[in-house]
Formats: sequence, C-alpha cells, structure tokens
Amino acid sequence: MLGELDMHVDGNVDGCGGRSLCSRPLDRRAFMKCALASGAALGVSEAAHPASGVPSGAVEQKQDDAQFTVEARFYQRLQNRKIKCKLCPRECTVGDKERGYCGVRENRGGIYYTLVHSRVCTAHVDPVEKKPFFHYLPGSMAFSVATAGCNVNCKFCQNWEISQSRPEQIPADYAPPQRVAALAKQYECPTIAYTYSEPVVFAEFLMDTADAGHAAGIRSIVVSNGYMQEEALRAAYGKMDAVKIDLKAFTEQYYRDVVTGQLKPVLETLVTLKKMGKWTEIVYLVLPGMNDGDAELRGLAQWIKANLGEDVPLHFTQFHPQYLLKNLPITPVPTLERAKAIADAEGLRYVYIGNVPGHPAQNTYCPKCRKLLVERVGFTASRMLIRKNGCPFCRHPIPGVWSI
Repeated sequence: MLGELDMHVDGNVDGCGGRSLCSRPLDRRAFMKCALASGAALGVSEAAHPASGVPSGAVEQKQDDAQFTVEARFYQRLQNRKIKCKLCPRECTVGDKERGYCGVRENRGGIYYTLVHSRVCTAHVDPVEKKPFFHYLPGSMAFSVATAGCNVNCKFCQNWEISQSRPEQIPADYAPPQRVAALAKQYECPTIAYTYSEPVVFAEFLMDTADAGHAAGIRSIVVSNGYMQEEALRAAYGKMDAVKIDLKAFTEQYYRDVVTGQLKPVLETLVTLKKMGKWTEIVYLVLPGMNDGDAELRGLAQWIKANLGEDVPLHFTQFHPQYLLKNLPITPVPTLERAKAIADAEGLRYVYIGNVPGHPAQNTYCPKCRKLLVERVGFTASRMLIRKNGCPFCRHPIPGVWSI
C-alpha cells in the first residue's frame, strides 16, 4: 500500500541547549516495524501526500470503517433524524445517511459520527520550524499526523490530495491516540503536531491524542485555518500547547472567492486564543496580485497589533504554484520584503519571511538591541542564543517557549 516511501528526519537540528531532539533517520523498514504494525501511515514532508501516492478519488480503499467511527462531539439533533453540525461556522444541516461539507462526518440515524478517528493517512517527523513555529521549542522535532478532510477548499492548497478527499478515497492506517503518543516518545519528539490537512475536522482524534500525549509527557501543537466555532475551539484547542493559524488574507472577498470560507470567524478565533492564553503564531501566504496590496497588509498589521499585541510572530511566506492556481508566479522576494516592512512600520516586533532559504528575515533578532538571537538555515535552528526567556545581551524579554 505504501510503495517505496521512506520516513525520515529532514536533518539534524541542534537546539534547546545543544541537544538534538530527533536526529536519527527512520528508514522504511524500521518505521514499518514500529509504526505500521499498530497503524501510523507515512507522508512526505510538510507537503504531505496520501501514503500510496494515489490521487484523490482515483480508488476507494477497502478499509474497516468501524474502527475509525466515533460519535462526534459537536452537533445538535434536529427533527426527522437530521442534525446540525456545531464544529465550524458552516453549521451544516445534514440529513440521515448524508455527510457535511468536510466529507468526514456522517449522520447515521440521527447520530453524527466522525469517520476519521485514528485514521491516519500521513505521518512524518518534521522540524517544528517547518510548521512554522519560530518561538516554540526551536530546534525540536514534531511527530506530525493528519487525516483526510478539510472544511474549506483553498485554491492554492499544497495538500489537496488529502484535504479534499473523503477518508475512504485514500490509504490510511489505524493509529490510536496512545500509539501516536508512544511513537512521538520513541522518536524523542517533544510534540505531536496536527497538520497537513485541517485538524478542525478531526477534532475528536486531536483531543484524545492530546490527552494521551500529555499523559506521556508529550505536548501538542496544531496548524489550523482557525475556521471553527468558539465552543469547539475552546474544547479542542484548549488542549493544545501552541497554535499556528493560517490567516489566508485580510478581506472577505478573498476568503469567499479563493478559500470558500469567511474571514470574520478566523479573526474571532485569534482573539479567543489570546483570551485563552495560548501561544499563537500567524502565517500569511502572500499570493502575487491577490492579497499583497499595501492597504490590505497595513490593515492586517494594525489589526494584529490592536487585537493580539505587538509580540505575536507573523510569517509572510512565499507562494509556489499549486492545485488550482498553477497560473500564478512564485511570490517575488521583494513583495515579501515589502510586506515585512509594512508590518515592521506598524510596530510588530517579530515579522518573518518564509519559504526563502537563507533570507535574514528567517532569523529572530532582539527588538531592543537588534542582536541575532536565533539563526535559521532552511528548516533548522542552527544557533539559539536566548537564555532565561530573554536576550543575553540586553536582557530584553523575548516572548515564546524556548525550552522543554
């Protein structure tokens, strides 16, 4: 089923006091022996694909759905065996034997079920910087998992083969929460990351895995679009130790036309996360000519400062043609530098440029003395000078979680 894919660490990362947290390669034989025997499937880097490389919808895999089927936690029962989903702002009204927009939650006789609990379609050991988290355990590795499904349809999605698939359309394996936690511990990863597709739609699996991870001393981090209702957000992401939100743009029109979603609920999610005290970082994928106007970028920076504070890390990342937007060019580096300059001018202290290896704006600098504090090469933190949560040169506090 898995072909000739390999599970491997993307490089030796030396951080958090100079200890490499996950430095040995995981060849296919070793990972198959320890992981697939109990269920975790394979993926390839942050741009994950189905484990077998089968295109979405090409084949419906024969799988035992019963082991993946668990009653959903966020829904309301209606008359005539209908339900209303309360997980995301869509609030799908779903008839008997039908599914919601995400394709991974099904009404069976008036009871709503998730079909992807423990149904891992891709797993990988990634540097935490790849998510990206720049202020959370730099130099560490994250045991990263995903299921099929998403509650939006971004035209630029790099993982559309899993995000836009129904669970039965792609290969997956049974990886229950305790086993995911055990694998993370075995490979010396201090965190489990829920990523690649959209963790909102596998909230129950995320919650149970976070509990299992915490019981084993493993933290949980999530990479999400933030398109979620507040009750579900507080319940599910309340179990997260750090959150990265992909803020796709700063206009409702873009969210409607390019994302098939809404901006307002995502902004509300960010405000709620701040109230919850969750460490949060924001990624803004810059698409040439679509969400890179000066006024939009200025409005974004002003909103972040006013509602979240000046210390929230903001990553402007480079777009590469994917999925339904292959006609667009790669984001020019000067465009990213202009975006950063605008955010800097509005008073944000930690503004980064992503997907441009070697760019100095991938590094962390002290906002007071401007000394280099964290140097990054690609997805690795090659030097980490922060001590006692602050700058060792001027003692200015640097917000983040810098050590285990």
